[in-house]
Amino acid sequence: MKPRITVITLGVDDLEKSLEFYRDGLDLKTEGIVGKEFEHGAVTFFDLQVGLKLAIWNRKHIDFDAKVSHNESSPTEFTMGHNVGSKEEVNNVMEQAEKAGAFITNPAHETFWGGYSGYFQDPDGHLWEVVWNPQLDIND
Repeated sequence: MKPRITVITLGVDDLEKSLEFYRDGLDLKTEGIVGKEFEHGAVTFFDLQVGLKLAIWNRKHIDFDAKVSHNESSPTEFTMGHNVGSKEEVNNVMEQAEKAGAFITNPAHETFWGGYSGYFQDPDGHLWEVVWNPQLDIND
């Protein structure tokens, strides 16, 4: 296996609601829901950066496709990290997420390791960290 990830898929309960959150609330670019012609195929892809997409797909369809049973999960099993270039940008993204309907689990704050971050959950409970790390150079 080569060290490469090209799609990160989040299981959601309501594809339309999640589409609105990511497209309209967080301003992620997408062509909308595709694959509606397939019984278990409706999915939405968002372009993140060159070579990487975020997908949202109904949890029931992931269960079907992967041949697994849905069970209780915890938001701490997986987090998405969104690194930004400044403390101000952390504050701006956290505010944007909250306006879009996110639940702020930990408001933006100074971290123990010298950075600045905050956490929010999307409408399906997925945990996102918005973080400024003074050791990383973010080039957009």
